Amino acid sequence: GSYCSCSDDCLQKKDCCVNYYSICKETCGTHSKYMRAVYPTKTFPNHYTIVTGLYPESHGIIDNNMYDVDLNAHFSLSGEEKFKPAWWKGQPVWLTAMSQNLKAGTFFWPGSDVPIGGKYPTLYTIYNGSVPYEERISGILKWLDNAQSERPDIYTLYIEQPDSSGHSFGPVSAGVIKALQLADKAVGMLMDGLKQRNLHKCVNLIVLADHGMEKTYCKKLEYMTNYFKEVDFYLYAGPAARIRAKDVPKDYFTFDSEGIIKNLTCRRSPQHFKPYLTPDLPKRFHYANNIRIDKVHLLVDRQWLAVSYTSCDGGNHGYNNEFKSMEAIFLAYGPSFKEKTEVDAFENIEVYNLMCDLLRIAPAENNGTHGSLNHLLKKPFYNPSHPEEVSSPFSCPVSSLFPTDELGCNCTQGPVASTDLNKRLNLTTEEIKKAKSSHLPYGRPRVLQKEKDYCLLSHHQYVSGYSNDIRMPLWTAYTVNKPENTSSLPPTVSDCLRPDVRIPAAWSQNCSDYPEGLNLTHSFLYPPSEHDIWDYFHNVLLQKYARERNGVNVISGPVFDYNYDGHFDSPDEIKQYVNNTKIPVPTHYYVVLTSCNNTSNTPLNCSGSLDALSFIIPHRPDNSESCAENKTLSEWVEERVQAHSARVRDVELLSGLDFYQERNESVSEILRLKTFLPIFETESI
Repeated sequence: GSYCSCSDDCLQKKDCCVNYYSICKETCGTHSKYMRAVYPTKTFPNHYTIVTGLYPESHGIIDNNMYDVDLNAHFSLSGEEKFKPAWWKGQPVWLTAMSQNLKAGTFFWPGSDVPIGGKYPTLYTIYNGSVPYEERISGILKWLDNAQSERPDIYTLYIEQPDSSGHSFGPVSAGVIKALQLADKAVGMLMDGLKQRNLHKCVNLIVLADHGMEKTYCKKLEYMTNYFKEVDFYLYAGPAARIRAKDVPKDYFTFDSEGIIKNLTCRRSPQHFKPYLTPDLPKRFHYANNIRIDKVHLLVDRQWLAVSYTSCDGGNHGYNNEFKSMEAIFLAYGPSFKEKTEVDAFENIEVYNLMCDLLRIAPAENNGTHGSLNHLLKKPFYNPSHPEEVSSPFSCPVSSLFPTDELGCNCTQGPVASTDLNKRLNLTTEEIKKAKSSHLPYGRPRVLQKEKDYCLLSHHQYVSGYSNDIRMPLWTAYTVNKPENTSSLPPTVSDCLRPDVRIPAAWSQNCSDYPEGLNLTHSFLYPPSEHDIWDYFHNVLLQKYARERNGVNVISGPVFDYNYDGHFDSPDEIKQYVNNTKIPVPTHYYVVLTSCNNTSNTPLNCSGSLDALSFIIPHRPDNSESCAENKTLSEWVEERVQAHSARVRDVELLSGLDFYQERNESVSEILRLKTFLPIFETESI
């Protein structure tokens, strides 16, 4: 709908936005290419995320409609239940401000008319959608006229449009144009009011949206009756569908979620949603760790709805937050913000820390990365630093060329004697230094997990941080140069498994831990493993990315997140081990690819900014997520890997590592890199 009043000929047609030059020509303040909403891209979850910096799984408002089995209560936008503080977790910015002797005024905002933690904002209004925008603006301006001792330091204002028109008429419609003009007029009125009070140059103003809008059609519906003879469950229908037991609380915990998933997996072609048990959803969603998030989740295609009834034409939102149609706006103007500045997209979990910085107060704990938006500010208030390492590595030298124990492994490699192979592990100081500069150009990952017993193992082709406790590397790092030809990486010698003479036998995996018939196998994170995804990833995708980016630095390793809270598990939280051993089975594997933003440079000689591409790939017994049966690897692996793309920050939280500490760049710039999410979504439907 941007052509409504920002089109180049609007000056002639006289239908420009009230703030044509500041809004359309972006000559004032700072704006982002877009702002990414949290998943699901719904109104209440996103509004509450903006003011708390928390993901919906952390702040509790996981949708506009939900059931909590512990409270045995149903939350909806129309009911009275939403006024009960038990639903609202975290600390919204108005309470953060008040706890540090500031005042807050809210003229509508989800949660602002609820006594969260027993407190309301200093000044607030109970939500009433029929209050005209003019009245809301004049309410805010009246508060600004209060004596300084009673005047709020932070204000929120909520305007429903163009959301409600988008639902009724679809995103590109005359209805939305009209609604945008109304909203624009309201912002114009606020700016005029600030100007009259001579405050327009001393107030910091943020204008943002909670999500985007997608066109929906009555012919693009997925009915549950096409998958079940009898629909004997409750469906939260729409673009972010969830399924739970019908009779709650009675059947809540005994409901067969796995059975439902089975009945919905790879059933039709094409099928316009993917069913997931919530712990299996892509990690970047952070949408699993809350009792209110029902275990069965349908990730729905653009423009489609999962339904049990017909309700369709017009517009909707709630979809995957990577979809272009779900992008939100972010504009900021005022003395603290840079002028005439466009910044890359960022996530709305970062806005809470930014507001706290503008108020010069300390934020409550949240999911944002404090300092990652410093580049929006003229003079940043908060100066981030790298975290201190919690567990330092020790060295594992080659003490003998003969292993003390063969560990049940055999190597049928022929002429090369194992002592000669073991000599290759005995690198000189100079060779170790060279391996480090080739494979760890930004420094080794720092370990933030407590009491981790690990050592650095250097090889000519890679370096790894081998953990004695889990008997596998925490990380393995190597650099793949731009391929001169299209040949793949050299294969591993698959039938040659040998003890590493640098690792005591007690801390090694044993080949006999993996007897024939066990549905688990050992594999190499470097170079290619026999596993379908890894094989294709290393042989094809890694080569492709290295070609496109003029080489990539790779760090990969295991993730353990059995309690699906998005953070690394402590040893007693790990639930699955290999065949009566102490070797834990990872829930995912991570890969972080780093290259130079300026692709005329390699990852090793990059003086400008870096680019990062990360994936957190689920470790599952089958490939039903991709309906991979009868498909070639090229038809599904890349799509699956990209579906599990993530921020470097997500990898850090799950692995307990911290990257790029030896990179010669300001920490806030590095945080910007770590919070960037690569997007692969295309407009094709």
